[in-house]
Amino acid sequence: MDFVFAFKVVPSFILRPARDIGIDHFPPRLKDIAKYNPLQPLAEFTLLSPTSEKNDAEAPGGDSAQPAAARRSSRLLDALLRLRALEALRHREFRLLWYGNVFGSMAMWMDQVARGWLIYELTNSPFQLGLVRGVQAIPFLLLSPVAGTAADRYSRKMQVLVAQVADGLLYAMLALLILTGKIEPWHVYVTAFAMAAVQTFQQPARAAMVADAVPLGYLTNAIGLNAIVFNVARSTGPALAGILIAMFGTASSYAVQAVFYLLATIWTVMLRPAGRPAAGSHGHPAHRESFGRSIVEGWKFSWRNEVVRTGLLIAMFASLFIIPFTTLLPVFARDLLGVGASGQGLLLTAMGVGALCSAVLIAAVGDRLPRGALMLGGVALYGLIVIAFSASPWFELSLALMGIVGLCHVSSHALVQTVIQTYSPPEFRGRTIAIFHMSQVVLTVGSMLIGALSSLVGAQWAVAWMSAAGMLSMLAIYVALPRAWFIR
Repeated sequence: MDFVFAFKVVPSFILRPARDIGIDHFPPRLKDIAKYNPLQPLAEFTLLSPTSEKNDAEAPGGDSAQPAAARRSSRLLDALLRLRALEALRHREFRLLWYGNVFGSMAMWMDQVARGWLIYELTNSPFQLGLVRGVQAIPFLLLSPVAGTAADRYSRKMQVLVAQVADGLLYAMLALLILTGKIEPWHVYVTAFAMAAVQTFQQPARAAMVADAVPLGYLTNAIGLNAIVFNVARSTGPALAGILIAMFGTASSYAVQAVFYLLATIWTVMLRPAGRPAAGSHGHPAHRESFGRSIVEGWKFSWRNEVVRTGLLIAMFASLFIIPFTTLLPVFARDLLGVGASGQGLLLTAMGVGALCSAVLIAAVGDRLPRGALMLGGVALYGLIVIAFSASPWFELSLALMGIVGLCHVSSHALVQTVIQTYSPPEFRGRTIAIFHMSQVVLTVGSMLIGALSSLVGAQWAVAWMSAAGMLSMLAIYVALPRAWFIR
């Protein structure tokens, strides 16, 4: 077995089988024990393909080198990876990306709680709770085209690595400032802006690497698996941050977040260097274009390719009109349903469970589904269910509706991302995904719009009118781009 790459990360004697060290040097009683290294199956699962067991069996002495328990464990892992919902994990590069995504997503969602709690502790100002979120939208607006172009011109792996190291250092710095009692509100704002800038560069590079790591036929499954991680982290990350803050203080949450990014960085380091896209927009190497020209070509491609344009329009309209209803959830929970903060938590949990179920469905059979019809119909249904939620007078009904909302939410995010990546050539994927992530800026605008409208007509009417506008926008896309319904 070849563990050469792993030797750069951990000492070689940890991963190297004893038969390579020289078993004759062991006392007789230890020879049988030394034949097997207990850390070896983990390394094999991470670094090798699921077919490695078969290759070992064909090698001389392979059966005698590993105990029966290790072979059974390997067969179990192989059987799991043969499940349709997990088939993208058969590919080593995607497995490593996925492991890194697990820890990165946990740290990101923990920050949603830790940063809000920290700024509120320092200022006691509800206004600054919203302001610190607004600051994080600025880099996505200003830097997304630059980040996407960088992902298409330079090493995507290096872009992700630098971003992860920067995130980990920023989290560690916040933990240190809190522990030393030197933390100030401006520290929170500066690091919020810096982390958003780092995420702006990390997201398109990581998303394009997913498409590079699996064959095109496995891309829907891979994005579905990432969506599962995202939705699980959305539920468990804030809960873990809350427990840590309650028991040990805000610094403990940031310390754990820094450790999570360290782990994500270790998995990313183990990725093989990937080749760059072979051609630019006119068949020439992409780096021969000026940087500004590359940005313009990315926008041109995204608009001229009808399928990519359709996906981007669906995501933008959903982010502007429908998804911002969550901004007013505190109003519904406290004033309209009378269930308070705990009830709001349950509503968000129901939405998360629905989104998780939808992500599993996409991972399992997403490539067999009519993706155009699901995007348009799913977002239209999303708007209709949100209208029903705005009119619901009962908490139980609202809880059930939020579960359906979660099911529909993936149609405006993970499914759209799948379509955009599938129909973008490798040399444009970074730029098209960067434009897709600009929907976060549109979401911020939508949140401000629904808040202003709520102050004029009330939360229920504001949510209903905005959601109805979202449904009409899906109808407009269907009329203007009739082939969108038939996207596969």
